[in-house]
Amino acid sequence: MPELPPPPRDVTPPRAATRRMPLAIGAALIGVAIGSAVLYATGGLNRRTGDAACRPAVELARKIAPLVHGEVAALTMATAPLRLPDLAFDDAGGQPKKLSDWRGRMVLVNLWATWCVPCRKEMPALDELQAKLGGADFEVVAINIDTRDPEKPKNFLKDGNLTRLGYFSDPKAKVFQDLKAVGRALGMPTSVLVDRQGCEIATLAGPAEWASDDAVKLIKAAMKP
Repeated sequence: MPELPPPPRDVTPPRAATRRMPLAIGAALIGVAIGSAVLYATGGLNRRTGDAACRPAVELARKIAPLVHGEVAALTMATAPLRLPDLAFDDAGGQPKKLSDWRGRMVLVNLWATWCVPCRKEMPALDELQAKLGGADFEVVAINIDTRDPEKPKNFLKDGNLTRLGYFSDPKAKVFQDLKAVGRALGMPTSVLVDRQGCEIATLAGPAEWASDDAVKLIKAAMKP
Protein backbone atom coordinates (compact mmCIF):
# COMPACT_ATOMS: atom_id res chain seq x y z
CA MET A 1 0.00 0.00 0.00
CA PRO A 2 1.56 3.39 -1.02
CA GLU A 3 2.78 5.67 1.73
CA LEU A 4 0.55 8.67 2.32
CA PRO A 5 2.16 12.17 2.39
CA PRO A 6 2.42 13.77 5.82
CA PRO A 7 -0.40 16.19 6.75
CA PRO A 8 0.27 19.87 5.92
CA ARG A 9 1.95 21.94 8.60
CA ASP A 10 -0.15 24.46 10.48
CA VAL A 11 1.33 27.81 9.40
CA THR A 12 -1.34 29.96 11.07
CA PRO A 13 0.52 32.45 13.28
CA PRO A 14 -0.31 32.61 16.95
CA ARG A 15 -3.20 34.89 17.84
CA ALA A 16 -0.96 37.54 19.45
CA ALA A 17 1.31 37.62 16.40
CA THR A 18 -1.73 38.00 14.17
CA ARG A 19 -2.80 41.04 16.15
CA ARG A 20 0.70 42.53 15.97
CA MET A 21 1.10 42.19 12.21
CA PRO A 22 -1.30 45.01 11.18
CA LEU A 23 0.26 47.26 13.81
CA ALA A 24 3.74 46.55 12.52
CA ILE A 25 2.70 47.10 8.93
CA GLY A 26 0.93 50.33 9.88
CA ALA A 27 3.99 51.59 11.73
CA ALA A 28 6.19 50.78 8.76
CA LEU A 29 3.89 52.63 6.39
CA ILE A 30 3.78 55.65 8.72
CA GLY A 31 7.57 55.63 8.86
CA VAL A 32 7.80 55.57 5.09
CA ALA A 33 5.29 58.41 4.82
CA ILE A 34 7.15 60.55 7.37
CA GLY A 35 10.45 59.87 5.63
CA SER A 36 8.99 60.80 2.29
CA ALA A 37 7.49 63.98 3.72
CA VAL A 38 10.83 64.99 5.24
CA LEU A 39 12.62 64.34 1.96
CA TYR A 40 9.99 66.29 0.06
CA ALA A 41 10.05 69.22 2.48
CA THR A 42 13.83 69.32 2.58
CA GLY A 43 14.08 69.09 -1.17
CA GLY A 44 11.46 71.80 -1.57
CA LEU A 45 13.27 74.05 0.88
CA ASN A 46 16.56 73.56 -0.88
CA ARG A 47 15.02 74.23 -4.28
CA ARG A 48 13.34 77.38 -3.05
CA THR A 49 16.11 78.91 -1.00
CA GLY A 50 19.30 78.09 -2.90
CA ASP A 51 21.10 77.40 0.37
CA ALA A 52 24.66 77.82 -0.84
CA ALA A 53 24.12 81.29 -2.28
CA CYS A 54 22.12 82.55 0.72
CA ARG A 55 24.33 81.39 3.58
CA PRO A 56 26.36 84.63 3.47
CA ALA A 57 23.13 86.57 4.08
CA VAL A 58 22.52 84.57 7.25
CA GLU A 59 26.08 85.25 8.39
CA LEU A 60 25.61 88.94 7.64
CA ALA A 61 22.37 88.95 9.63
CA ARG A 62 24.20 87.44 12.59
CA LYS A 63 26.99 89.99 12.27
CA ILE A 64 24.75 93.07 12.28
CA ALA A 65 22.24 91.71 14.82
CA PRO A 66 23.70 93.87 17.65
CA LEU A 67 22.44 96.93 15.72
CA VAL A 68 18.84 95.73 15.92
CA HIS A 69 17.47 98.05 18.59
CA GLY A 70 15.63 101.32 19.02
CA GLU A 71 13.56 102.21 15.96
CA VAL A 72 14.35 98.89 14.25
CA ALA A 73 14.05 96.65 17.31
CA ALA A 74 11.17 94.76 15.69
CA LEU A 75 13.34 93.42 12.86
CA THR A 76 13.56 89.64 12.63
CA MET A 77 17.01 88.61 11.43
CA ALA A 78 17.43 85.72 9.02
CA THR A 79 18.49 82.50 10.74
CA ALA A 80 18.14 80.18 7.74
CA PRO A 81 19.11 80.80 4.12
CA LEU A 82 16.15 82.03 2.13
CA ARG A 83 16.12 83.30 -1.43
CA LEU A 84 13.06 85.46 -1.91
CA PRO A 85 10.63 84.69 -4.74
CA ASP A 86 11.37 86.70 -7.87
CA LEU A 87 8.59 89.19 -7.20
CA ALA A 88 6.95 90.60 -10.33
CA PHE A 89 5.42 94.09 -10.50
CA ASP A 90 5.25 97.19 -12.72
CA ASP A 91 7.14 100.47 -12.69
CA ALA A 92 5.59 103.94 -13.01
CA GLY A 93 5.43 103.58 -16.78
CA GLY A 94 3.62 100.24 -16.61
CA GLN A 95 6.70 98.27 -17.64
CA PRO A 96 7.19 94.86 -16.00
CA LYS A 97 9.87 94.55 -13.36
CA LYS A 98 11.20 91.71 -11.23
CA LEU A 99 13.12 91.68 -7.99
CA SER A 100 15.99 90.03 -9.85
CA ASP A 101 16.40 93.27 -11.84
CA TRP A 102 18.06 94.63 -8.68
CA ARG A 103 20.54 91.75 -8.43
CA GLY A 104 23.90 93.16 -7.39
CA ARG A 105 22.29 95.88 -5.22
CA MET A 106 20.97 95.73 -1.69
CA VAL A 107 17.24 96.38 -1.55
CA LEU A 108 14.65 97.20 1.06
CA VAL A 109 11.46 95.72 -0.37
CA ASN A 110 8.36 97.31 1.12
CA LEU A 111 4.71 96.45 0.46
CA TRP A 112 2.23 99.26 1.06
CA ALA A 113 -1.30 100.38 0.25
CA THR A 114 -3.30 103.58 0.69
CA TRP A 115 -5.94 101.71 2.73
CA CYS A 116 -3.24 100.74 5.24
CA VAL A 117 -2.91 103.54 7.82
CA PRO A 118 0.51 102.42 9.18
CA CYS A 119 1.74 102.22 5.58
CA ARG A 120 0.79 105.80 4.86
CA LYS A 121 2.49 106.98 8.04
CA GLU A 122 5.64 105.05 7.15
CA MET A 123 6.04 106.31 3.59
CA PRO A 124 7.77 109.64 4.42
CA ALA A 125 10.47 107.75 6.33
CA LEU A 126 11.01 105.40 3.39
CA ASP A 127 11.23 108.38 1.05
CA GLU A 128 13.83 109.99 3.34
CA LEU A 129 15.79 106.74 3.59
CA GLN A 130 15.95 106.60 -0.20
CA ALA A 131 17.26 110.19 -0.20
CA LYS A 132 19.94 109.30 2.37
CA LEU A 133 21.19 105.96 1.07
CA GLY A 134 19.69 105.41 -2.38
CA GLY A 135 22.20 104.92 -5.16
CA ALA A 136 24.21 102.32 -7.02
CA ASP A 137 24.41 99.97 -4.00
CA PHE A 138 21.01 100.40 -2.36
CA GLU A 139 17.40 101.20 -3.21
CA VAL A 140 14.07 101.26 -1.43
CA VAL A 141 11.66 99.33 -3.66
CA ALA A 142 8.23 100.22 -2.29
CA ILE A 143 5.52 98.25 -4.10
CA ASN A 144 1.94 99.48 -3.89
CA ILE A 145 -0.75 96.78 -3.81
CA ASP A 146 -3.92 98.88 -4.13
CA THR A 147 -6.32 96.83 -6.24
CA ARG A 148 -8.61 99.74 -7.22
CA ASP A 149 -8.08 103.20 -8.68
CA PRO A 150 -4.41 103.15 -9.75
CA GLU A 151 -4.28 106.94 -9.57
CA LYS A 152 -4.96 107.01 -5.83
CA PRO A 153 -1.50 105.81 -4.68
CA LYS A 154 0.20 108.04 -7.25
CA ASN A 155 -1.73 111.04 -5.96
CA PHE A 156 -0.88 110.08 -2.38
CA LEU A 157 2.85 110.20 -3.16
CA LYS A 158 2.46 113.43 -5.12
CA ASP A 159 0.41 115.17 -2.43
CA GLY A 160 2.94 114.12 0.21
CA ASN A 161 5.86 115.34 -1.93
CA LEU A 162 7.34 111.84 -1.71
CA THR A 163 9.40 112.20 -4.86
CA ARG A 164 12.56 110.24 -4.05
CA LEU A 165 10.86 106.85 -4.11
CA GLY A 166 10.33 105.10 -7.41
CA TYR A 167 6.73 104.12 -8.04
CA PHE A 168 6.10 100.38 -8.31
CA SER A 169 2.76 98.61 -8.21
CA ASP A 170 1.06 95.25 -8.33
CA PRO A 171 -2.71 95.76 -8.58
CA LYS A 172 -3.26 92.01 -8.24
CA ALA A 173 -1.34 91.97 -4.92
CA LYS A 174 0.44 88.79 -5.97
CA VAL A 175 3.68 90.05 -4.43
CA PHE A 176 1.98 89.84 -1.03
CA GLN A 177 0.86 86.28 -1.68
CA ASP A 178 4.32 85.30 -2.91
CA LEU A 179 5.95 86.61 0.27
CA LYS A 180 3.21 85.09 2.39
CA ALA A 181 3.93 81.70 0.79
CA VAL A 182 7.45 81.78 2.24
CA GLY A 183 6.30 83.14 5.59
CA ARG A 184 7.47 86.71 5.05
CA ALA A 185 4.17 88.61 4.77
CA LEU A 186 1.79 88.41 7.69
CA GLY A 187 0.22 91.86 7.42
CA MET A 188 0.78 95.37 6.15
CA PRO A 189 3.18 97.00 5.86
CA THR A 190 5.82 94.35 5.28
CA SER A 191 9.50 95.10 4.67
CA VAL A 192 12.33 92.75 3.76
CA LEU A 193 16.00 93.72 3.62
CA VAL A 194 17.47 91.76 0.72
CA ASP A 195 21.13 91.23 -0.13
CA ARG A 196 22.75 91.52 -3.55
CA GLN A 197 21.96 87.89 -4.36
CA GLY A 198 18.25 88.19 -3.62
CA CYS A 199 18.53 86.58 -0.17
CA GLU A 200 16.78 87.64 3.02
CA ILE A 201 18.82 89.50 5.63
CA ALA A 202 15.94 90.66 7.82
CA THR A 203 12.16 91.06 7.79
CA LEU A 204 9.88 93.47 9.59
CA ALA A 205 6.13 93.02 9.96
CA GLY A 206 4.74 96.47 10.64
CA PRO A 207 6.00 100.04 10.29
CA ALA A 208 9.37 101.47 11.29
CA GLU A 209 11.15 104.82 11.32
CA TRP A 210 13.33 103.88 8.39
CA ALA A 211 15.04 107.27 8.21
CA SER A 212 16.15 107.08 11.87
CA ASP A 213 19.79 106.80 12.89
CA ASP A 214 19.14 103.23 14.06
CA ALA A 215 17.85 102.16 10.65
CA VAL A 216 20.52 104.01 8.68
CA LYS A 217 23.36 102.55 10.78
CA LEU A 218 22.01 99.02 10.35
CA ILE A 219 21.61 99.32 6.58
CA LYS A 220 25.02 100.95 6.18
CA ALA A 221 26.56 98.07 8.15
CA ALA A 222 24.79 95.59 5.88
CA MET A 223 26.12 97.39 2.79
CA LYS A 224 29.76 97.11 3.83
CA PRO A 225 31.73 94.60 1.73
